[in-house]
Amino acid sequence: MNIAILTPGTGSYYCGACMRDNALAKSLHAAGHEVSLLPMYLPLQLDEEQLPTAGSPIFFGGINVFLQQKLPRLQLPRFLHKLLNNTSLLRSAAKRSHMTSARDHGEMALEMLRIEDSPFGQEMQQLIDWLARENPDILVLGTALQAGMIRTLRQHLDVKIICSFQGEDSFLDGLPEPYKTDCWNELTARLPDADLLISPSRFYADLMRCRLDLPHQAIEVLPNGVAPLQSDRELQLAPEPPPPSHAALPPEPPLSTSPSAEASAKEDHSPARHGPEGDGGALGTDAKRPVIGYFARMIREKGVHHLVEAFIHLRKKLDHPDARLHIAGAVTAGDEKLVADLKRQLADAGLTDQVTWSPNVSLEEKQQILHGFTVFSVPATYPEAFGLYLIEALAAGIPVVQPDGSSFREIIAQSEAGRLVEPNQPVALAEAWNELLSQPDELERLGTNGRRAANEYYSVEAMRDRFLALAEPLVDPGS
Repeated sequence: MNIAILTPGTGSYYCGACMRDNALAKSLHAAGHEVSLLPMYLPLQLDEEQLPTAGSPIFFGGINVFLQQKLPRLQLPRFLHKLLNNTSLLRSAAKRSHMTSARDHGEMALEMLRIEDSPFGQEMQQLIDWLARENPDILVLGTALQAGMIRTLRQHLDVKIICSFQGEDSFLDGLPEPYKTDCWNELTARLPDADLLISPSRFYADLMRCRLDLPHQAIEVLPNGVAPLQSDRELQLAPEPPPPSHAALPPEPPLSTSPSAEASAKEDHSPARHGPEGDGGALGTDAKRPVIGYFARMIREKGVHHLVEAFIHLRKKLDHPDARLHIAGAVTAGDEKLVADLKRQLADAGLTDQVTWSPNVSLEEKQQILHGFTVFSVPATYPEAFGLYLIEALAAGIPVVQPDGSSFREIIAQSEAGRLVEPNQPVALAEAWNELLSQPDELERLGTNGRRAANEYYSVEAMRDRFLALAEPLVDPGS
């Protein structure tokens, strides 16, 4: 099959949806399919090699879309339009998202869902022309927030369209009125235009089916997959990575002109590469001391503040006063105040030197960090559609402790690799860590279960095979 995947980029930090789409594209390509991975809004930021797509521009480039939204009658000459889609320029522009308002996000999201009436006709025509030339059998839209373009695409192209969910509810619910209600209504009207709807978990499929008033079983489940991580032995034999850099400021999230990227930002990883900070020692930790690990963006929605509170309780009140905490993942300029507040909280508890902070690390550093964890937790405070970070922990053989509910319950039931606790309860989280750290045999069993589940259910190959099982009947109904 000829498959095109249109995925919103972030420009500066790793996001789970981008990494999922790239992994799927590479696996499909390796299996002999013709695959194009098409960035939208901003360049893709990946922690592995991107599937090359010759001649593909960045569609709906963030700067051009921003200008067209603010100045609808503006008609830029072609050379200037192309210049503003320059990758370096877009990455630079992505650093200014903190200057935009919730109203900007709402206006943009609604215009993309009503694209026929939007000022983005030039951008839409560029996408249509490219797809007409490449003639894919399947077009995958990386997020449901792209559903507004389906009707226009159908008027010009003979292509089957698959639309993915990836956490749109939290983005839409965060919009001010009237945009919140208008966007939900428009999404409800547009999604039936797709040939297939897919969700990374049954939990999220059911949630969105109810909120969008879709028929039962209208959304198929396609779990995300990850590539196997290097083993401890492979890491020991690998050459030492270069010393980490310590830039003054980390990169920031994308322009507000990318509501789809905003929706996927909750499923993110680390941006540009800074390495571990010195607050809690070096990247490697004493193997005899247990390490509580966290690897996600350092924001309240991911529960990093609950993590810190739970760690303080573990150290002060429970049976493991020798435990350490390692917090790794993305930190943008907008996240720095929270991180500073958490560091002050740890300092007040006398635990500054018991915590390692690793913002914005490379893939190689990430693998080393994961293998240094004893237990893994990202106590997210919102209903997570999937949580790719959880599967990465399973692949590394790290037992997990997560809030009960959302996709976490589904993944832990499938993998038998962790524990569930009451959401938003740091003391319950600390007590679960304490119990597991006192049971080395149970830690070993859960870690083994996690590796097996990652290989059997959450591998890139399993994701590819499930995708093909869903997509092939669209192209060949007799298959």
